[in-house]
Parts: sequence; structure tokens; C-alpha cells
Amino acid sequence: MSGKTVRLYTRQNDKTLYQLERDGRVINVRRYVELHFGDIAPLFLESYDWFTKMAAKKVPKPEDVKAPIWCAVRREDCLPPIPGTVVYELDVPEEEVIYFSDLKWDYVLNRIYLPKDDADEARYRQHLKDIGAANGFEFFEGRYKGFYPDEVRTIKESWKRIFEIESLEESGVCGNIWEIRKNDIRRIIKPGETV
Repeated sequence: MSGKTVRLYTRQNDKTLYQLERDGRVINVRRYVELHFGDIAPLFLESYDWFTKMAAKKVPKPEDVKAPIWCAVRREDCLPPIPGTVVYELDVPEEEVIYFSDLKWDYVLNRIYLPKDDADEARYRQHLKDIGAANGFEFFEGRYKGFYPDEVRTIKESWKRIFEIESLEESGVCGNIWEIRKNDIRRIIKPGETV
């Protein structure tokens, strides 16, 4: 342990305050994700499951945790508290933070190839054109579902690039954690208060 901490911000449902009081910590509950996303929850959960598996390789997760908690690394990127929510301002040990690009996360959610750079993107677009596919999503849910397992593997392999970030100051960088522990909380910000 380095002893260094990182300041993070996360908006959560205010019901987590009861979990915090009862257990001394807050963890993400899979059922909340299902309720939040409704009918499209299966698509999101598949992506979250992939993320959880990859993130656990970077920072081991507690056994009882099923999904990470999304956090902003910059105050200005944190959603403000609205009725029914609170924002936790945290100081978390640096080695417990999983950094990734929220901008690149959209590629995972949309099940499309995440290119390394412009040249790689051009190469991949040409590859799709050569095989007659409009986009990579077709290999997951479209007309090519089940027919191109190598394409699915290639796309999923590209998603690991969400963890490649240049700087914590770049736009869209998030820092996920497995749990919010009571002793990591600097303050709890309620609706009407400034983050």
C-alpha cells in the first residue's frame, strides 16, 4: 500500500445511506442496475459483467461485490445531487481505483470495435466493408449473430483499450471502486449543496 489517496466523487441513490449505516459500506447491487435500466437491462448487464471481469484483473474485488461503483475523478465531472440522491466525496487508497475512459465505454455498450487510432479505425471499417457488414454490432445482435465468433472475439479484445488513458486530466476519465467505505468518505453532499 502506497498510503496515497485519490479524491473521487460519485452520485448515488439516497437509499445507500441506509446501507452505509447498516453495513459500514456501500456496494453496487445488481438488482439496482436491473431496476434502473428496465427492459434494456440485459444488454447493459452483459457489458457491466464484462467490465467487472476485466476490472477485477486490475484490482481484486471483494467476493460479495457484483459490480463496481462509477466515480468521477474531477469535481466538475460529477453529476450534482438531485432529489433522491446524494454525492459521496471520497478519499480512496490509490491502488484501489480502476481508471478507465468513460468515452471509450460507449464502444462496449454499443458492442462495436474500439480502434487504437484513426488508422486502425480506417482499417477496421474497410474490413467490415470487405465482409459486407455495416457495423460490429451486427455480430452480437444483428443478422450475423452467431456466424462470426472470431469477429466477436476481436471486438471484445479491442474493448480492453478503455483502460488505456494518457492522463487523469483528459476528458471522460473515471475511477471506479468496488465499495464505498465509511472511513473513505470526506463528506456527503445533499440536494441543494455544492459538490
